[in-house]
Amino acid sequence: MAVTGTNPATLAAASKELGSGVLVIASDAGNSAAQVELAATLAQAFGKLDILVVNAGVVEMRPLEKWDEKAFDRSMAINFKGPFFLLQALLPAFANPASIVLNTSINAHIGMPNTSVYGASKAALLSLARTISGELISHAVRVNAVSPGPTSTPLYGKLGLPEADLQNVAASLQSQVPAARFANPSEIAKAIVFLASDETGFAVGSELIIDGGMSTL
Repeated sequence: MAVTGTNPATLAAASKELGSGVLVIASDAGNSAAQVELAATLAQAFGKLDILVVNAGVVEMRPLEKWDEKAFDRSMAINFKGPFFLLQALLPAFANPASIVLNTSINAHIGMPNTSVYGASKAALLSLARTISGELISHAVRVNAVSPGPTSTPLYGKLGLPEADLQNVAASLQSQVPAARFANPSEIAKAIVFLASDETGFAVGSELIIDGGMSTL
């Protein structure tokens, strides 16, 4: 098993929690060249890969008039471009059979204000899950997607907002969820394990929406 990330503190925490049997790799998900290096490292360490979960992502909320090209490119690079080139680089390393799960977002489906670029990047990733599922199934590689709603992770804390504004954002998001709460990360993780497992051996190009009813409004 291997996990990747960019934050030295969280990488160290992951290494401590998961133990010496897990390979912890510092890698920038938004850098396409780094994806080639990562693929080579994984292939050398494991030979063949049974499961890949693409989970890296960034949320940046801005009104349309506040976006610039640099911020646009960063979101697209982390949420779509990097994952695309990681998948491409890993093609020779997938086992037969193998499973890929892409973590997209309910924002690929709903028109939430101030999430134009984030929603577009996740919609692109969801589309990728559907299109490459048809390409890779002949190689016994299943590709599926999980689309979570608001989830209790440190992601929103990276928006750079003051604490009061962050609490307002959280309250606004929660008010849009019929279940009246954020998802627990373990609920998303269990769905990913389900899609990656043999229990869903006939699921190809599928999407599992886990949003507490948010998309039903």
